[in-house]
Amino acid sequence: MDHDHHRGSPPGHADRSSRVRPARPGDSLPLHRLQRYLTDPSPALLEYGLTASGSAGGTVLVSTAIDEDGAESVVGYALLIDAPETRHLAELVVDPAVRREGRARELLAAARSGVDTPVTLLVAAGNEAARSLYTSCGFRPVERLPEEYGDRDAIRYRADPGRDDAVGEGDSTAGDDG
Repeated sequence: MDHDHHRGSPPGHADRSSRVRPARPGDSLPLHRLQRYLTDPSPALLEYGLTASGSAGGTVLVSTAIDEDGAESVVGYALLIDAPETRHLAELVVDPAVRREGRARELLAAARSGVDTPVTLLVAAGNEAARSLYTSCGFRPVERLPEEYGDRDAIRYRADPGRDDAVGEGDSTAGDDG
């Protein structure tokens, strides 16, 4: 995607168009800042994903925004762990300032793109916003995991390759447990 900003962006406001790309070494600090929005973050797993990104095992995809001066900033990410028979979405977060712009949907689509294995994820049973997003993007609940998050249940979701059930515009991603 191109880096041009929208002509209609008000002065002093970031361009709300986004794009998804693989994480780069310089993205580490903004990614760790975003991770604070998660209820159950795993800094070590994020570091593993950044270290292994592009190689077997881990991938971090980022959502970026371009401001009116052309500067790029990381505003969301998806942390993926690949195994021989599945890809697992370990973390998904979008900065609250840019939520409901379709960024989580873009990250989920990129996570599923070109993958010939199912994509799975866990979400807190009470996180209705995230559960609704995942369902609308073609994921389906397959298993309830009692007390997976200590005192909270989780639900495992799965999206099979080749199925694109995503509907609607925008997203309702909550920044936790996703």
